[in-house]
Amino acid sequence: MSEAISVHQLQAKQPSHVTVATASLIGTAIEWYDFFLYGTAAALIFNKLFFPTFDPMMGTLLAFATYALGFIARPLGGVVFGHYGDKIGRKTMLYLTLLIMGAATAAIGFLPTYETAGIWAAILLVTCRLIQGFGLGGEWGGAVLMAVEHAPADKKGFYGSWPQLGAPLGLVLGTMVFSVVSSMLTDAQLYAWGWRIPFLFSIALVLVGLWIRFTIAESPEFQKVKDTKQEVKMPIVDAIRMYPKNILLAMGARFAENGFFYIYATFVLAYATQSLGMNKQDMLNGVLIGAAIETFTIPAFGALSDRVGRRPIYIFGAIFSALMSFPLFMLLATKNPQYAWIAIVLGLAVGHAAMYGPQASFLSELFGTKVRYSGVSLGYNLASIFAGALSPLIATGLMTAYAPATWPISLYMIALALITVVSVYFATETRKIVQG
Repeated sequence: MSEAISVHQLQAKQPSHVTVATASLIGTAIEWYDFFLYGTAAALIFNKLFFPTFDPMMGTLLAFATYALGFIARPLGGVVFGHYGDKIGRKTMLYLTLLIMGAATAAIGFLPTYETAGIWAAILLVTCRLIQGFGLGGEWGGAVLMAVEHAPADKKGFYGSWPQLGAPLGLVLGTMVFSVVSSMLTDAQLYAWGWRIPFLFSIALVLVGLWIRFTIAESPEFQKVKDTKQEVKMPIVDAIRMYPKNILLAMGARFAENGFFYIYATFVLAYATQSLGMNKQDMLNGVLIGAAIETFTIPAFGALSDRVGRRPIYIFGAIFSALMSFPLFMLLATKNPQYAWIAIVLGLAVGHAAMYGPQASFLSELFGTKVRYSGVSLGYNLASIFAGALSPLIATGLMTAYAPATWPISLYMIALALITVVSVYFATETRKIVQG
C-alpha cells in the first residue's frame, strides 16, 4: 500500500504535458526573440552602425555575415549541451542556455558603435553573436524533448509543435518591439540610442523565462534512463555511431525550412527597403502578420502529422515553398505593401509552418532516448550553418551580382526545397515508432 501511495504521490507531482509544453514554448520564445532581434537589426540598421565605410548593400552583406556567425556556433552548443543533456538531464541545460542567450543579447545593447570604437565595435558584435549561437544551439534540443517526451504517444506531433511556436512568437515579439521603438523615434534617435532598447529588454524577458522553467520537472523518458543507470558515457559519439544516416537526413530535412524562414524574415526586409525603396515599417508589419498567423498554423500542422504522418506534411511544406519562390519576388516587385504581406504570409504561415510544425516530433523520433538530445541537436544545428546562416548571405550576394534580376535567388530557394524533399522521402515515417 505504501509503495502504491508513493507512486501515486510521485505522479501527482509531475506537471501535465500541457504545462510542460507551455513552459517550453515560453522559454523558446524568449530565446528566439534574442536571436531574431539581431537579424532584424542586421537587415535594417547594423550596416550603418557597425559598417558605415561601405556602400549600403555591401554593409548589409557584412551585417548578414556577422548574423551567419551565430549559426556557425550553434553545432558547438548542440554538442556540448547535448552531451550533458543526455548525461545530467534536459531541465538543467535549459537554465544554462537561457542565461547565456540573455547575457549575450543584453551585451549587444551596451556595445559601442563604429563611430566610437572603430573595428573593435564589429569584433565585439561578432563575439556576442557567437555566444548567442552557442546558447541557442543547446536550447532547441532540450526544449522540444521536454515537450515531446512528456506528451501522450498519439499527440507528440501536436505537443511537440508548441516549443516550435517559440520561433514565430520570438519573431513577432522582436519585430514588434523593434517596430514600436522605430515608429516612436526619429531616424536620428533610433541610430543614436533607440536601437539598444530592444536588446536591453531581453533582461526582463530572461528573468521571466528562468522562473517559468524552474516550475517544470525532468523528462519522464530521460528520468527512466537515469533511474536505471543506462546513461552512456559519450552520447555524441554513440549518436553518430548508431544513427549516422538519421543525422544526415535530419540535416537535409531542415534545408528548406531553415533557409526559407530566414529569407522571409531577414533578407526580404533588406531587399524590399534597400533595392525596391519600400517603407521599412510596412515590411516589418508584413513579417509581423506572417509570424502571428504562423502561431496558429504550426500547431495545426503538428496535430495533422499525428493523423496522417510526419513525412507527408513535411514534404507538402517543402513543395509549397518551392512553388512560392518566383511569386514571392513578383509580388514584392509591385511595391504594394498588401501584396508583399500576402507573399510573406504564404511563405511563413503555410510553407514554413507545414515543415516546422511536425519537425520536433519527427526529428526526435529518429533517435533513441539515451542519445536523443545529442542526435537531434547535431542534425538540427549542423543544417543551420548551411541553410539559415547562408541563405540571407547567398540571397544578398546573388542580388548584388545579378540585380535587378531575382530569378537566381528563386532557383537557389528551389534547390533548398529539393534537398529537403529528397531527405524526408528517404527518412523513416516516425509517427508510430517508439525509440528505446
